[in-house]
Amino acid sequence: MKTILEYLFEGNTLSREEARDTMLKIGMGVYSEIEFASFLTVYKMRPVNGEELAGFREAMAELSLFTDLSDYNAVDVVGTGGDGKKTFNISTLACFIIAGAGVNVTKHGNYAVSSVSGSSNLLEVLGYKFSNDPEKLKTELEKYNFCFLHAPLFHPAMKHIAPVRKALKVQTFFNILGPMINPSFPRYQVLGVNNDEVFRQYKAVYKTLDLRYLIINSVDGYDEVSLTTDTHFAGNSNEGYFSPADFSLEKIDPKSIYGGDTIEKAAGIFLNILEGKGTKAQNDVVIANAAIALNLVFPEKMLTECVGMAKESLLSGRAMQKFRGVTNY
Repeated sequence: MKTILEYLFEGNTLSREEARDTMLKIGMGVYSEIEFASFLTVYKMRPVNGEELAGFREAMAELSLFTDLSDYNAVDVVGTGGDGKKTFNISTLACFIIAGAGVNVTKHGNYAVSSVSGSSNLLEVLGYKFSNDPEKLKTELEKYNFCFLHAPLFHPAMKHIAPVRKALKVQTFFNILGPMINPSFPRYQVLGVNNDEVFRQYKAVYKTLDLRYLIINSVDGYDEVSLTTDTHFAGNSNEGYFSPADFSLEKIDPKSIYGGDTIEKAAGIFLNILEGKGTKAQNDVVIANAAIALNLVFPEKMLTECVGMAKESLLSGRAMQKFRGVTNY
């Protein structure tokens, strides 16, 4: 590690293969926590580039517990977090709406590092039992079109990584890396990022991968379609901006999608929305995020048709049925 650190401190960057090799060694516990913390510090001084990110992703994928759910043609909707907006769990809600529309979801998530309510925090509080048993996950998909892959159960390498991340208490490139390493490697991915720099990094990596994807970032910094302003997007063959009007929805106030400062408040909002008691703004934002995922799976449909599918899933109670099925809530 000493040689690598000196090389990086001189202002150099790693090749894709060098990044992969370094991350493999980190994930196998070859380096000490101090060496690893120093390595992470480099990337607080400058951003990770596309080649490095691709190499880190390859290594973490190799080290993961691969879970073959390819027969289910599933989608994942996930964000990097770190936008500081303290919204409620929009992407997790969107996933249940997608499931309610009959599309399989293999959601990958973890406990929050810098906020109160990551997807794992929320689902655990609400009764979901984490598992890496492929048969349990397949059963959930077949019955409820949804399963959740709690990252620590699928990434043994995290036992060498998590303590340092927790001790540092700052955002690291692992916040960027996490959404990219779903161990089921779903056929479709919607990836929310919180700034233009990460947007460009994701584009550089995802254009080399064999899946259908959509990278999104709201102009005002949310890592999802916020409906507070326009949303920048890039997919396999197109790039542009969604406006609220593209969804036939109204622009909303940022205060209307605030999620509170405790896990209990976040869970309360989550259940209210699934039970049909959400505000119009809350409903609209989760419907919009579900709609872009449905449009990724059904590109022949108009976006507004997918909005209709998402709205029907939520308001009919089917999304709630899927949630109750996997949590016994």
